[in-house]
Amino acid sequence: MAITAPSIGTARCVWAAGATLGEGTCWSPRERALYWVDILEHRLHRFTPASGEQRSWTLPDTISAVAERTRGPGLAITLRRGFAFFDPADGTLQRLDEPEPERPGNRFNDGKCDAQGRFWGGTMDFAIREPSGALYRFDGPGHCMRALDAGFVVTNGPTWSLDGSTMFFNDTVNKSVRAYAFDPLAGTVGASREFLVFAKGDGYPDGMTTDADGRLWIAHWGAACVSCHDPVSGAELARVELPTDHITNVAFGGPDLKTLFITSARFELSAEKLAAQPLAGALFAVETDATGLPANRFDG
Repeated sequence: MAITAPSIGTARCVWAAGATLGEGTCWSPRERALYWVDILEHRLHRFTPASGEQRSWTLPDTISAVAERTRGPGLAITLRRGFAFFDPADGTLQRLDEPEPERPGNRFNDGKCDAQGRFWGGTMDFAIREPSGALYRFDGPGHCMRALDAGFVVTNGPTWSLDGSTMFFNDTVNKSVRAYAFDPLAGTVGASREFLVFAKGDGYPDGMTTDADGRLWIAHWGAACVSCHDPVSGAELARVELPTDHITNVAFGGPDLKTLFITSARFELSAEKLAAQPLAGALFAVETDATGLPANRFDG
């Protein structure tokens, strides 16, 4: 099937949250709402499009990635040091595996579940200097493994090809989107290749998602946009322009999974840029003719 360019509307602000570091987008079909986070302010947010309701929770630590659970209540999340369960209904937080005690300068960043319900989370140097980041696979309490340890400064993603045979993962500081051979049954990561390198002026690859046609949608930190790419060639098919520089994550949601939700950040913007970009840190939405894939849930 030929991969075509999607039709994209104009992005609109749906929550002027002023997030320091918005991230962690996850559409909940059962709640018909979007979960997202402000990492540095330790905040979990939930936006319900039908009513416009905006709800927030403050956690005792950084929170960076979110997935719904299939059997237990609430959410699986990543905190600064590891994985946890959090139930928004009653505020219960259960800390679980913390897989890298020997790297105290790190924190968890982006993450997602694969189609088999395993939670993949990447770490990074909190100071954004040292190549100490890695990628972890969390199967449940007491079952966490280091899957990639390739000297990342900042990790983002992952997302997967439609057939599950490729995992895309971002080496953000090096502007590189990597494609890794992936065994969906074993949950193992193999050889990698460079899928895409961002050009000068295009910022850095941040969070990303895959749509039902296999296209990759990638947030650009520092370039005020989201780009859509052919999953084989990497060719850019379309671009969503945003009114602020630091675009951090994307997820499809809404009743038909055709609304692209986009997070942003105020972090590292100068006073002059913050004055010129009043919607920095906002949550945006744009209507498309693309259809997203339902977010995979954590199997637990």
